Amino acid sequence: MRIFTAVLATETNTFSPICVDRRAFEASLYAAPGEHPETPTLCSAPITVGRRLAVEKGFDLIEGTATWADPAGLVNRLTYEGLRDEILDQLRAALPVDAVVLGLHGAMVADGYEDTEGDFLARVRDIVGPNILVCAELDPHSHLTAKRRAATDFFVYFKEFPHTDFVDRAEDLWRIALDTLAGHVKPVMSVFDCRMIDVYPTSRDPMRSFVDKIMQMEAEDSDILSISVIHGFMAGDVPEMGTKMLVVTDGKPEKGAALARELGLKLFSKRGTFIMPQIDEREAVSRALAATSGPVVIADVWDNPGGGTAGDATVLLAELLAQDAKDAAVGTIWDPMAVQICMAAGEGAEIQLRFGAKSAPGTGNPIDGIVKVVKLVRNAEMRFGESYAPFGDAAHIRLHGIDIILNSTRAQSFDPSLFSVMGIDPTSRKILVIKSTNHFYASFAPIAAEILYCSAGTPYPNNPARTPYRRAPRDIWPMVDNPHG
Repeated sequence: MRIFTAVLATETNTFSPICVDRRAFEASLYAAPGEHPETPTLCSAPITVGRRLAVEKGFDLIEGTATWADPAGLVNRLTYEGLRDEILDQLRAALPVDAVVLGLHGAMVADGYEDTEGDFLARVRDIVGPNILVCAELDPHSHLTAKRRAATDFFVYFKEFPHTDFVDRAEDLWRIALDTLAGHVKPVMSVFDCRMIDVYPTSRDPMRSFVDKIMQMEAEDSDILSISVIHGFMAGDVPEMGTKMLVVTDGKPEKGAALARELGLKLFSKRGTFIMPQIDEREAVSRALAATSGPVVIADVWDNPGGGTAGDATVLLAELLAQDAKDAAVGTIWDPMAVQICMAAGEGAEIQLRFGAKSAPGTGNPIDGIVKVVKLVRNAEMRFGESYAPFGDAAHIRLHGIDIILNSTRAQSFDPSLFSVMGIDPTSRKILVIKSTNHFYASFAPIAAEILYCSAGTPYPNNPARTPYRRAPRDIWPMVDNPHG
């Protein structure tokens, strides 16, 4: 048995000013066939899990290119077409194959390709024909379109947000794929459009209980192969944006459709209650300073590079300075030029520096001051679950008693190792400012005395009712109150 696998993934915030070219993929992950590291990344777990299963089950795994770019704006047309065709050529060379198992994100938008994954999957289907199994693991912050459904036998999405389960879901993907090839099951997808867009952290109820329930249903009903909530990606201005329920059954489309509708309407009934309560920057800093123990983690939820923003907003840092905060650490502010200046100055230097707030309106103002360059690290990385996330050449600077990490590769704040690799003990600080919506939670919660979710500035289009969409549906909640009637 011969199975082809490859990865092509990024998340596109169509409102982001940062365009993505091939260099962005190479900076985050670009692995030629067979060169993917043993440690999986967010969208490449199908490769590492597939390697293990190929040894255990005795099939041939043919690896194509694996590549991922950190979330940003529109993908350059030639970049997408070049990477797409590179993988498609590898697939043609691998024929005949019994299956194609892919790692995708699901929210990529390229110049000229509104449904990028739909285009890619349709071309895969054209190459292998109608009878070869095609399946993929995806991120739930994505768009489920009719085109990609028509080209694919089944999808499996991460269930958790933060996405701590990408390896577990790759295991599910391969289990269903191998059972299908063995003739034990016949997967069929049923989808319900929830007609809504929201944010669904699984670190708190009601989403925690909802995910626990669907996992229980998977375990107890042999007809159900997989259940996924496709959260949707509210910063993706595309026609099929929005939350969907997906049920994959063993040849029971009617049962799957009924269950998808039931679960989707239950999710809809909880609309507006999922997201964490947020406070502004003034209240966040005041509460952190008043806390009797630390560290207090302030999450700058909307300047999240994981959602495609630059990660260079200075609103919270300016508030820390305004309230004369000490014993605080900020990780990170994206400013490649400022990092270069610090690298040239060297560790221990005191220099005049302007940094941050260069990318877009709503990110605050650049910070000016005499800073001390404390520590410099080339090609810095932090942990993210079982993998590592690069944040590039980085500089730890100190300004008025506040430690600040400047980075050259955009990345959200996944893990406290972000601070420790730069010489900052995160547990010793009273206040930690990070840039992430919820992926930070699993690793920061164990060390945090308190977590504050802060809405500071407007780098991200976080209110769909007011977002100036041009292509996204307008007949979904919260644009309308009840689209289900």
